Amino acid sequence: MYPVESLNALIEQVISGRTLITATLSQLRSKGETPYTKVQVKPVELKGKLNYQFAYYTGPKVEHRNIPAEAAAEELMSLLRETFRQGLLCTIEADYQVLISKKYKVSILTKSPSKQEAPDLAHNRRKRYVLDEGEPVPFLVELGIMNSEGKVLAKKYDKFRQINRFLEMVEDVLNDLPADRPLTIVDFGCGKSYLTFALYHYLAIREQRELNIVGLDLKADVIEHCSALASRLGYDKLRFLVGDIADYNELDQVDMVVTLHACDTATDAALEKAVRWGASVILSVPCCQHELFAQIESEVLNPLLSHGILKERFSALATDAIRAKLLDLMGYRTQLLEFIDMEHTPKNILIRAVKSASGDNAAKWREYSAFRDFLGAEPYLERACTDLLPIKSSLEG
Repeated sequence: MYPVESLNALIEQVISGRTLITATLSQLRSKGETPYTKVQVKPVELKGKLNYQFAYYTGPKVEHRNIPAEAAAEELMSLLRETFRQGLLCTIEADYQVLISKKYKVSILTKSPSKQEAPDLAHNRRKRYVLDEGEPVPFLVELGIMNSEGKVLAKKYDKFRQINRFLEMVEDVLNDLPADRPLTIVDFGCGKSYLTFALYHYLAIREQRELNIVGLDLKADVIEHCSALASRLGYDKLRFLVGDIADYNELDQVDMVVTLHACDTATDAALEKAVRWGASVILSVPCCQHELFAQIESEVLNPLLSHGILKERFSALATDAIRAKLLDLMGYRTQLLEFIDMEHTPKNILIRAVKSASGDNAAKWREYSAFRDFLGAEPYLERACTDLLPIKSSLEG
């Protein structure tokens, strides 16, 4: 048996010494503490710096986090100390089997190395995309992102990365969509519809799912162009309509709602529609968040709020925090994710909400209302969805 300090020293050694090839953590200490059942770790090189990629598994789904080398040892140790009872650390010089008892007694078994070569970090530099370069994709060719040989045009590479990042987020929630019937999807404010076409290609062609997608936008010329392109591609279950989010009432049930860069409270109008439809998945990238900017007042925050640019950014972040918490209160599991890199656009937060069982709504409401009242905010989404928030009337009268 070893003291916990010995385990900490081992982890520091393999991380700081850059000898770790892979690590696998398993056997949950207590089943209900965490949503994931296994974690795998490997070194990767990102922008010339060593990071460690942590893959958190929940059944067939996996979520990745890239953690800088200087913080990776702490995360690895935290997972072994608090969450898992077993770990296998494969390094260049040896394999270390770590076993931790219920009373936190540590056993470390040292074996001959099972992996003879150091990881090829250069191999990890090339991003593996959902839609990979080198294979022509008809809608990308039509949109001028690829040439006919499948090469991504240099000026369109950011758009190519954005499309793939979006599809990665869809891929993560694929199992949360109904599998026993055709899917119905609405894209509010679809614009030129790069991502709408990507969604259709991925679900209908790659995943062979039956579906119907509606793209809605106010610009008639854009809708006409998108409709013609859908016809050329043979995307017969993809329709484009001219219309406003608030006025769209064609459908009674929708499985996925997408809303990208809908201005100010138009995002909230789309979120309200999604919740009332009982959408299984919501993907939203908000834009131009002015509502809270005009409402927020706080003497405590005055050093921040007295600067317009800081108040604008803080208001946008606070708005998204409010939206996320309200979606949680209305029966969703909500995440805020980075959509694309900050250097390409400041509007880089995507709200991903998946319908799930509600939890302790009383505690969530107290947390939300305290935050709202501290800011002096009166959010549109709360007002629009009052009837969907029974907890509000029960706790606030």
